[in-house]
Amino acid sequence: MAGLPVSTPVGVVGAGTMGAGIAQVALVAGHEVRLYDALEGAAARGVEQIHGRLDRLVAKERLTPQDAAAAKARLAAVESLDALAPCGLVVEAVVEQLPVKREVFGTLEKVCADDTILATNTSTLSVTAIAAGLRLPRRVTGMHFFNPAPLMGLVEVPAGAATDPDVAQAVADTATAWGKTPVRCASTPGFVANRVARPFYGEAMQVLEEGGADCTTIDTVLREAGGFPMGPFELADLVGNDVNLAVGRSVWEQTFGDPRYAPFVSQQQVVDAGWLGRKSGRGWYEYGKADERPPAQTAEPRPAPERVTYHGGFAACFGLVARIAAAGVGVERYDTGPAGPRAATTEFEPGEPAYGIQLPSGGLVLETVGECATVDGDAVALDWVGDPAGATRVCIAPGDACEPETLDEAVGMFQAAGLAVSVIDDVPGLVVARTIAMLVNEAVDLVARREAAAPDVDTAMRLGTGYPYGPLAWGDRIGPEFVLEVLTNLGRTYPGGRYRPSPLLTRAAHTGRTLRSL
Repeated sequence: MAGLPVSTPVGVVGAGTMGAGIAQVALVAGHEVRLYDALEGAAARGVEQIHGRLDRLVAKERLTPQDAAAAKARLAAVESLDALAPCGLVVEAVVEQLPVKREVFGTLEKVCADDTILATNTSTLSVTAIAAGLRLPRRVTGMHFFNPAPLMGLVEVPAGAATDPDVAQAVADTATAWGKTPVRCASTPGFVANRVARPFYGEAMQVLEEGGADCTTIDTVLREAGGFPMGPFELADLVGNDVNLAVGRSVWEQTFGDPRYAPFVSQQQVVDAGWLGRKSGRGWYEYGKADERPPAQTAEPRPAPERVTYHGGFAACFGLVARIAAAGVGVERYDTGPAGPRAATTEFEPGEPAYGIQLPSGGLVLETVGECATVDGDAVALDWVGDPAGATRVCIAPGDACEPETLDEAVGMFQAAGLAVSVIDDVPGLVVARTIAMLVNEAVDLVARREAAAPDVDTAMRLGTGYPYGPLAWGDRIGPEFVLEVLTNLGRTYPGGRYRPSPLLTRAAHTGRTLRSL
C-alpha cells in the first residue's frame, strides 16, 4: 500500500490549533480537506485561521497566490462526521481523553468505507486502546504531528497491536509526500519523542528539588554547556506545565509506576498554583512586560593559572583541554595515545593523580562520573559539555573538601578559555551529564524493546525536540562505557531503579559496539 494520491480527500476531526495545522499541511500538499469540530462554529473558525496562514505564506513568497487560492477552494468546514464518508484518510485531533477518541472512531467506522485509513494524532494515549472494540482495528494507526504542524518536520507513526503494517506504511509514505519525516514505532507510552524526552525534564527537577541549582542556572547550563536549544523549565513554560505534567504522568501510569518517569512534587505545585507557563503569565518564570529572568549563577572573574597538568580522564570534555591550551594556559599533557582520551601514556610517580587536570595548588578538576566531587577530596567536578569547541559555559561543583584556591584556579582556567562558569552544589552527575546519560539510556531501551529502530529514535529526537544530536549518536560520541559509568554511580546514590542501565547499554559498553548499530 503506497501513500495516498493527492486526489484522495482527507478528513480532519478537531479544528483546534493542531487540527487546523494538520488540515493546512494536507491542503498545501494538494488534497481536498474536510474539517469537522463538534463545537459549533469551531470548524468555520478553523477555516478562517487556515485562510489567514495561507495569505501569510503568500506574503512571505512561500506560496503563490494561485496555489493559495486553489488550496482555499479545496478546504471546507463540515457540520457532521457523516460528511467525511468520501475521505480516504481521516485524522483525529480531538482532546486527549480515551473515551472521547473511542466515540469518534466508533462513529467514523460506521460512516467511512472499510478501506478508509483512520489515524489518531494522540501524543500519549495507546493506539491499541483507541482501536479496541472496533470492527476493523487493523485500519487504525497513529499519525502524531508536532506543534506547530505546518512547521515541525517530524510525524510519528505508532502502530497499535492490531494495526496492519501496510496501513502504517501508507501513512508514513503519505507523511513523506506531505514534506514530513515519518518515524515508525510501536504504540508504547509516549511513543519515541515524548518517551525519550522525559529525563530532560526529570533530571532538572531532581537537581532543583535537591537544591543543586535554580531554574535559570539549570536552563542556562543545558543551553550553553549542553547545547540544547532550550532549557527544561523554559520549555515546560512554553508547552504548558499542565500539559507537560499530564504527559509525564501518562507515561508513568502506563508503565505501571516505573520510577524513571515518576512526576515531581515541584511540577504538581506549579500546576496547583495555576502557574501554567506563558499562557497564564507565570510558570517557572514570570512573563510580564519586561519578561526578565533572574541571572544564572555565574562566577566572578578569577586569574588563570599559568600552568596545569592534564592526566587524562576526560570523555565528554576532552576538547576543552585544547581550548585551555589555546588560551595561553600552559598544559603539560600525560594523556591521549591511540587508546583514547582516558588513556595515560606516561608513567606516574607515586602519589600522582591518574586522571583529571591537576592545578598548581595541587587540587584536581575531574570530569563527573556520576559521583559527588566530595569523594575525591580537594577536587572540583566538571560537568559534561555537548560540544567542547562551541560551548560558551561550563558547570562545575566543588567538593566539600575543596580548597578555595583550587576553586579559584579552576574558575580562572575555564574563564581564560572563553567560558562562563556556573558553580553549583555538589550534586551527583551535576546537570548535563546526568541528563545526557539518561536520554541515551532511554533511547537504548526503546531499541532493546524493539519499539523503534535506532536510526528512527535519533531522527525523532533531532526533529521533534531540536536536540543537537540524536541520543544514540551522542552516546557514541561520549562512549557507551562512560554513559554506563555515570548511570551506575547515580544508581548507587539513588537506589530504587530510576537510573538502572538498559541491559543493551551494558552489553554495548563491554563489547565496543556502537549504539547506532544496535
